[in-house]
Amino acid sequence: MKKIILFINLLFVTLSFAQTIALQSFATGFSSPVEIVHPANDSRLFVVQQRGLIRILNTNGTINSTPFLNLVGTVSTSGSERGLLGLAFHPNYATNGFFYVNYTRISDGATVIARYSVSADPNVANTTGTILMTINQPFSNHNGGCLRFGPDGYLYIGMGDGGSGGDPNGYAQNLTVDVANPTRVFLGKMLRIDVDTTDGALNYGIPPSNPFSSTAGIREIWAYGLRNPWKFTFNRVNGDLWIGDVGQGNFEEVNKVSAPLTAGLNFGWRCYEGNSVYNTTGCAPMGTMTFPVTQYDHSTGCSITGGYFYTGSRYPNFANKYFYTDYCDNKIRTLNTSNVVTTTASFTGNFTSFGEDKDGELYVAGISNGTIYKIIDSSLGLNDFNQKGLSFYPNPAKTEIFITNSSEMTLSKVNIFDLTGKLILTKTIENNESTPSLNITALSSGLYIIAVEDLTGNQYRSKLIVE
Repeated sequence: MKKIILFINLLFVTLSFAQTIALQSFATGFSSPVEIVHPANDSRLFVVQQRGLIRILNTNGTINSTPFLNLVGTVSTSGSERGLLGLAFHPNYATNGFFYVNYTRISDGATVIARYSVSADPNVANTTGTILMTINQPFSNHNGGCLRFGPDGYLYIGMGDGGSGGDPNGYAQNLTVDVANPTRVFLGKMLRIDVDTTDGALNYGIPPSNPFSSTAGIREIWAYGLRNPWKFTFNRVNGDLWIGDVGQGNFEEVNKVSAPLTAGLNFGWRCYEGNSVYNTTGCAPMGTMTFPVTQYDHSTGCSITGGYFYTGSRYPNFANKYFYTDYCDNKIRTLNTSNVVTTTASFTGNFTSFGEDKDGELYVAGISNGTIYKIIDSSLGLNDFNQKGLSFYPNPAKTEIFITNSSEMTLSKVNIFDLTGKLILTKTIENNESTPSLNITALSSGLYIIAVEDLTGNQYRSKLIVE
């Protein structure tokens, strides 16, 4: 009973914080994972390791032994905020095979945005890429790293303010090109480019709706006033943009841009840290800036990791909530549509990235322990069995369970899933079985989901405790 008691204790702690959020290990063995993404309609997850590998994580929790892409020796690993930091698949990846990476170049510490393509083997990429952008970095921290395709089909690139502390060179508010370091004007910005066209000597095009599309040197800028937008995501249902912007010494913030997206926003840094004044020397009026939808101070946490607005269907309690966390306190936070924040107890792992699979279910990566967790609802509340005249016994069970069917519906099979949704055990139900049974001696102690399926594919679920 030891494992069951541990789970119940975790459940008690989680519920005491007014949450039903729990984490279940989905895969282990990664080295410094910093990103989890997937191509459209692809069930695989692609995990970015900071030191230069992209690895494929399959739906059963296994990891391909051969990396999808190996950039070790190309990326800088000096400093905790450099490396291979971002990955985005082209919306038409299934047909064109293109994907894009953000990494710190080993030779000079510059940020590089490059395009690669998949090989004839869908699990291995071609090793030669095309550089789209190179951005000079004055310091080793606040390099950003995240890149995403927006609902408009353009590639968005989050750039930090260049590092040090307090944005000493004022890059985040600056829109004037320095001829000595022209690309530094992109620091502290959200960039937006069109990867499907080219513009002159550029390996990309400029969206005509970019706010400075006619101003030489800054045409790529879509928004500014950011400190270090380490992770941002788009709600894939309605197109809203969510940005977790890492704070200075006092506040971490979440910014939201509702769809249809407004270009040219100023998110306030270094004039403001969150909603508080930081350094307003030479700043535009406060009313011209966009402030966060929520923030938290450093009495808990130190570095926000932005996440996703939940769009899955497995956990109804997660609906209409934005998930985010903090590298230092390992608490999962949710923000609902009324801007009410709820917070779990601390987990472990130093969370650096969330992930979303093709069904909208969420994952989170622990950089210190190399584990990818699936975010689950530990309350579950499954009652389909009783509602449909089905039941099973015993529960808790040790070796075997029996299914009763008072409604006499025609059943086809019984499945056992773990709490991440992985199929653990299955058995076909024969039509002449009046009380089907399932041997569960292969299952470890813990909580599972039992699902009985009828001939039309409908599933009826309940919780199963294995002693």
